[in-house]
Amino acid sequence: MAYLTPSEFVTKMVDAGESKIYMSTRDTLIRAYMAGAILALAAAFAVFVTVTTGSAILGAILFPVGFSMLYLMGFDLLTGVFMLTPLALLDKRPGVSVSGILRNWGLVFVGNFAGALTVAFMMAFIFTYGFTADAGAVGHKLAGIGEARTIGYSQHGVPGWFTIFIRGMLCNWMVSMGVVGAMVSTTVSGKVIAMWMPILLFFAMGFEHSVVNMFLFPMAMIMGGNFSIADYFIWNEIPTALGNLVGGIAFTGLTLYSTHVRTAPKRNI
Repeated sequence: MAYLTPSEFVTKMVDAGESKIYMSTRDTLIRAYMAGAILALAAAFAVFVTVTTGSAILGAILFPVGFSMLYLMGFDLLTGVFMLTPLALLDKRPGVSVSGILRNWGLVFVGNFAGALTVAFMMAFIFTYGFTADAGAVGHKLAGIGEARTIGYSQHGVPGWFTIFIRGMLCNWMVSMGVVGAMVSTTVSGKVIAMWMPILLFFAMGFEHSVVNMFLFPMAMIMGGNFSIADYFIWNEIPTALGNLVGGIAFTGLTLYSTHVRTAPKRNI
């Protein structure tokens, strides 16, 4: 059958989490680097489509192409491992430890950031013809996004910080559903459709994705955005990553695992 039942694909989720924890440092970094780079290209593409067509929803509809490509190639995003790796610990897989999970998260973060930063520099270079010309409408749009999603939040103080955190939670609820979507089908078309739906929702709603932001904010700074590195980390990357962590585990990983693997006893009638 092209569709796997929940009990089957949740077992695959636990297996995937375990395999990522035991993956070599080299392979983890390469896969994370490529995931960050591809997602960054997709974000640049979505902004380009939005600016050139004037339709934000069209940009959101097309953005999932990057997510689909990177997961079909077996690359890893921080948002995905946030959800998958703790399941191996919950399932008491042999040798799986908190330190092993944290090691995986750290390596994936570094790889994702390096890939996104590489694409940010490359896109800034081609938009400005080697930093010799104005970046144009797309470049200015990217710079504006960086300012709006850092300074824009900081103006609201603590409630602004928690707004980013909650947007991060909602984002990885949907993104981790996309990760699961890649496991629910044995056909390429089925995987893509299942991944496309939740990713479209998160991007269209403007939720905060830590890896997308690894591209948007360095790109915005290169394009002249009026905010600092401290602004980026305090007023976006840190609360976004924490929200992504909580949302992925609580809304997707734990709910699927608890009801399809650790099912409660059936009640007597």
